[in-house]
Amino acid sequence: MGPARFHRETQTQELVTRSLQSHRESGTQMSRRDLKLDESFDRHVTARPYFDSYQLDSLREDSVLLMQRLWRGFRARLYVYNIREQRRRVSNLAEIEAQENEVEDINRQRREVNRRMHPNTVSDFEVLYNELEKWRQVEYRKVREQRQLDPSERQRALDAILAKETKLLQTIDRLKLTATDANRKQRIEAMLQFMARPKQWQMSDGGIKEMHTPFTVRAKELMDLYHGLRTPLSSVDERLDMLLHVKWTVQEFDCALTRELVELIDREADMLSRGRKEKSLEGLRKRLTNLFLQFIETPEFNPEAAALKHARA
Repeated sequence: MGPARFHRETQTQELVTRSLQSHRESGTQMSRRDLKLDESFDRHVTARPYFDSYQLDSLREDSVLLMQRLWRGFRARLYVYNIREQRRRVSNLAEIEAQENEVEDINRQRREVNRRMHPNTVSDFEVLYNELEKWRQVEYRKVREQRQLDPSERQRALDAILAKETKLLQTIDRLKLTATDANRKQRIEAMLQFMARPKQWQMSDGGIKEMHTPFTVRAKELMDLYHGLRTPLSSVDERLDMLLHVKWTVQEFDCALTRELVELIDREADMLSRGRKEKSLEGLRKRLTNLFLQFIETPEFNPEAAALKHARA
């Protein structure tokens, strides 16, 4: 049975002496008269002022206030920087948009001037006719508002306006002929390129493979011959060589069109051998080119022409 709960032995500390061997042996030797000690590495330690808990709380409060002040300053500078950057971006975007609008306006003005100087479509010519009509009405109104003119002077002014209008209409008609010829050449070139284009095949990996077939090669050869007929050559020998290639091509078939082509080729070759001038051959060459274009557009002579007709349909 242990000691009683409220007994003196229970509440009294029992002291026990124990020996302990530490890993590091050390000791302290005090100075004395018969012993010399080395004091070169000794240090004099002086107690500093006591730093109590109130001072620690004050230091913590000051440190927290400093951190808050620095953080608030950083947030304020960041806010101002973001506002400045946003204004700069808005200003840059506005400047870029203004430049783009200016460039677009300049391009629009150039297009409007170009469509009046070089009309190409039906809408371009409608603009010219409408502006001419507006100009005529304004000029007629100016003449009618001049009350001081006598009937003969007014009639002469109206005749001058009519003559200028007629001249402008003739200019528009010439531009229309030029545009019609240019559009026709563009359509013919697009047709030839369409027939001579390589076939496209969808591969198993999703890619597109282009491949020429005998029909596309044939269309490419006919397109080159057509370009050769339209291109002004530098010498008679080059022209004769081109005519000979065209003749060999059309002689593969026997029909009224090919016979007429051969006849025109022989006629031009004969005229070239006689030394005729280029100007006298313009009509013959134009007829030869048109007939060869009909040859290209015929599916019996150019199988790719059938695909062209199918695409148009």
